[in-house]
Amino acid sequence: MSSPAILGMGNPLLDISAEVTQATFEKYGLEPGNAILAEEKHKPLYDELTAMKDVKYIAGGATQNSIRVAQWMLQEPGHTAYMGCIGADDFGKKLQDACKADGVQAMYMVDSSTPTGKCAVTILDKERSLTTELSAANNYKASHLQEAAQMKVLESAKVVYSAGFFITVSPESMDIASEKMLEKKGTYCLNLSAPFIVQVPPFRAQLEKLLPATDYLFGNETEAQAYAEAVGWETTDVEFIATRLSLVPMKGDKAPRKVVITQGCDPTIVAIRGNVTKYPVIALPKEKLVDTNGAGDAFVGGFLAALVKGKDMEGCCKAGAYSASVIIQHSGCTYPPKPEYTF
Repeated sequence: MSSPAILGMGNPLLDISAEVTQATFEKYGLEPGNAILAEEKHKPLYDELTAMKDVKYIAGGATQNSIRVAQWMLQEPGHTAYMGCIGADDFGKKLQDACKADGVQAMYMVDSSTPTGKCAVTILDKERSLTTELSAANNYKASHLQEAAQMKVLESAKVVYSAGFFITVSPESMDIASEKMLEKKGTYCLNLSAPFIVQVPPFRAQLEKLLPATDYLFGNETEAQAYAEAVGWETTDVEFIATRLSLVPMKGDKAPRKVVITQGCDPTIVAIRGNVTKYPVIALPKEKLVDTNGAGDAFVGGFLAALVKGKDMEGCCKAGAYSASVIIQHSGCTYPPKPEYTF
């Protein structure tokens, strides 16, 4: 076992991706750009997508996407590792194979009594909406992280990253990981991930518990605005929201938090110590855009790859913008064999 520099912990899902009509969005109450957990009414959606002739099955899950992109950007096997829970089934095997092909050290907990989680990726006019049935992903336990092999990887990691989605599954694992990074002077990174993470009080409470140990907080403009609304800041000004989030005090002797908010095709906002800098993204002509699924995850992947290469904020945002620009030209979080990018 090598010592990966980047460790991701999250909800491994197989994306079931297809282009749909407005009627599907209306039938299931879907919104473009949103991510939700499946309810009873969404159950038939998976079968509907599976029956479509151009359906694609793609390794997904927000954190896993970011880790696979970071690995792709680094092009050196074993630089990244990933933990989460899958089932003992064909979908689980697809995820294991994807990580292996990419050079990610997957350290899955396997729950043989529950199917691997899946995400319905419904694409309408190139915008994605995500509906997730966590299944096995929901059963990750901190006891798996505490086993010797996983603990060794956590202790030697320079950077640990989780999407906010993991808050719904194993807050205890996130507490352990963030405390370990504090102790080892490592870097802990977190993503707001979706409006519901900040809107549901117990989820937001865990996010706020993690903030003082969080070195890098990622999110997009919609999630930042949802956070401000949830805590009663009465503003939709993304720069102001990022500023306030950057000023939440840090634990121990950690350096000030960096808050990184992407805004689709608009410049990325970075707030540090209450000061905002904007970094450009790569503008693509409309005809080159395939779908936005995985764009935010890919930005984080490129960013984290640059971070472990010792790059500054400008270099990290540049790498993130590059990887996001590649992913939106492909279906789901997929990419060509090698990046045209050097650190």
